[in-house]
Amino acid sequence: MRPETLTTRIFLDGADPEETRRVIKTLGFLDGQTTNPSLLAKNPEAQAHKVDGNKFSATAIYQFYKELCQELSAMLPDGSISIEVYADETTTVAAMLEQAREFDTWIDNAHIKLPTSAAGLEAAGVLTGEGRRVNMTLVFTQAQAAAVYAATRGAARGAVFLSPFVGRLDDRGENGMDLIANILRMYRAGDGHVETLTASVRSMEHFLCALALGSDIITAPASLLLAWGEAGLPIPGPGYRYEAPGLAPIPYADIGLDAPWTGYAIGHPLTDKGMAKFSEDWNSLIDMGA
Repeated sequence: MRPETLTTRIFLDGADPEETRRVIKTLGFLDGQTTNPSLLAKNPEAQAHKVDGNKFSATAIYQFYKELCQELSAMLPDGSISIEVYADETTTVAAMLEQAREFDTWIDNAHIKLPTSAAGLEAAGVLTGEGRRVNMTLVFTQAQAAAVYAATRGAARGAVFLSPFVGRLDDRGENGMDLIANILRMYRAGDGHVETLTASVRSMEHFLCALALGSDIITAPASLLLAWGEAGLPIPGPGYRYEAPGLAPIPYADIGLDAPWTGYAIGHPLTDKGMAKFSEDWNSLIDMGA
């Protein structure tokens, strides 16, 4: 069961309902789940379609995703399920809004995942203005986090998640956990309407560090959550130290939160790369001739 001292919410990063059941059974609780096109492509049923050479039609893939999200929502009715829009570099704001509004009808506890790009930020402002919930993904800088805060200003707490991808920063030699610490520090000057969701968690050290830093939410793969559960759900104390040998530190930037979202530097090569990868994985499931 949930440790009494645990204030961070724990999400599963995955798209396999069987994994969700195992994690809930092992931990005794689960606060939500994040999905994306790459995870959907790894779903056993989706993989079977690819192996059999019987890919989804453009319509059937959305029905499959809808039924998956509905199954997850039924298991986590009091939690949050993140559903990601299809977005590549050419996807318009209008196209994101159309998808988001449709996805929001699938379940009652959806957070719609949008890329932290110019189009994604504009769409986020519209959606939160309509009272919808969003999860801004593929975040790699404080400036992007500030832009998310500004684009969704006025939203209620719980309506906006921010997903910095720590593992992908590590991959290029930067200490991704520094970004979490920096964003949490920057957001202390704000109104609390954006919650930091540590994502791209690759190791138990990432996970424990995010707990020690006080991340609002952590999403992690089933393998890590099961290992944490089997270890007795340890919560790091004040003496916890995260070691990141070989990784360059990311210094804190003194960025205010009062500017319009368009006033922040929002471009990042890893955001572009992530959008391209998610689009590729989504398209790999679809029979383009159907």
